Amino acid sequence: MNQRVVITGMGVMTSLGQDLDTFWGNLMEAKSGVGPIELFDVTEYPTQIAAEIKNFNFEPFFDKKEARRMDRFVQFAVVASLLALKDASLDIKVDTDPERVGVYVGSGIGGLSTWEEQFKILLEKGPRRVSPFFIPMMIANMASGQISIMTGAKGPNSTAVTACATGTHSIGDSYKMIQRGDADVMICGGAEATITPTGVAGFCALRAMSTRNDDPTKASRPFDTGRDGFVMGEGSGVLILESLEHATKRGARIYAEVIGYGMSGDAHHMTDPDPDGAARCMLKAIKDAGITPEQIDYINAHGTSTPVGDRSETTAVKKAFGDHAYKVAISSTKSMTGHLLGAAGGVEALICGLALKNGIIPPTANLDNQDPLCDLDYVPNVPRKADLQIVMSNSFGFGGHNATIILKKFAESV
Repeated sequence: MNQRVVITGMGVMTSLGQDLDTFWGNLMEAKSGVGPIELFDVTEYPTQIAAEIKNFNFEPFFDKKEARRMDRFVQFAVVASLLALKDASLDIKVDTDPERVGVYVGSGIGGLSTWEEQFKILLEKGPRRVSPFFIPMMIANMASGQISIMTGAKGPNSTAVTACATGTHSIGDSYKMIQRGDADVMICGGAEATITPTGVAGFCALRAMSTRNDDPTKASRPFDTGRDGFVMGEGSGVLILESLEHATKRGARIYAEVIGYGMSGDAHHMTDPDPDGAARCMLKAIKDAGITPEQIDYINAHGTSTPVGDRSETTAVKKAFGDHAYKVAISSTKSMTGHLLGAAGGVEALICGLALKNGIIPPTANLDNQDPLCDLDYVPNVPRKADLQIVMSNSFGFGGHNATIILKKFAESV
């Protein structure tokens, strides 16, 4: 018999907040975390805005010596994981068997700032001056590695690198590990820190990002006729997943239950999404959950605010849901957080869990003039109270990687 899997802890690190209460409060007020880039000089860049994390303080969690050996994305991941464990009231070494606790925190790009710094040293000072910590700081799996080291989790340890689908793949794969009995607890989600000179330059070259530099808080506007590209964000979203049996034994507080996971590949194009692939992904998750499309109350859309992407996702929802597409509530919280790339799925799964717990759908901010080709219910600008029972979160990445998870309001009996 498959184990039931529940969410017992959450940790968030974004421009909208570095704790759950602040983060959720800002979402409910439809605030934007976007502003001018301050991490480096953007004078020559077409895009000069992003959702940066301000006043990030790692010192309550680890010292400066340890921080110098972690890329910024790893620092975000470790802090979010420690916050999630605290939220779950779980001490791995005391409350459970460390060999039954796994870590699966992915990153779409990894340690880009470390790569840039060390390449500059290579060019200016030569190979002998490159840091011995360059490789272990830069590689994408080091978020999971450092979390394991700092928490004592000795169970399954892995990393997804599937662009913007990374966080959702990490959570979905973790769900399956617990479901089949490979672990009792998984620390899972995503982390990203690519607001760097090459990161921003690369996405600018793709012409994928908004250039609404004069009005940063209005720049991310999914499904709106005025959208002109996504806004880059940074941070981490981490969930603590547990088997229901394990959570019940220790009297854990439960946010929601994970009931479905789907994944698919477009086999189509590097950057141009195929609605058929996204639709198949959603239907796979629905089938895995043992429900019908009509039972989904809310979808946290991938909704990046790109002209092509938002229309493609709208088409995909119609393909997957039929007539119910016009009845299900949909919103894109990237309108407030920006697009956290590999961390997006972790943050948005967390949002879905909070939406179920609080009975409130977060809005799509800046949706003032809805695109006629995006004609579904996108919950514009203000949150909506709702009796949510089952919700879905979508993540679609470059390369045609698609991931969907489904969460359900927790009930003791199935």
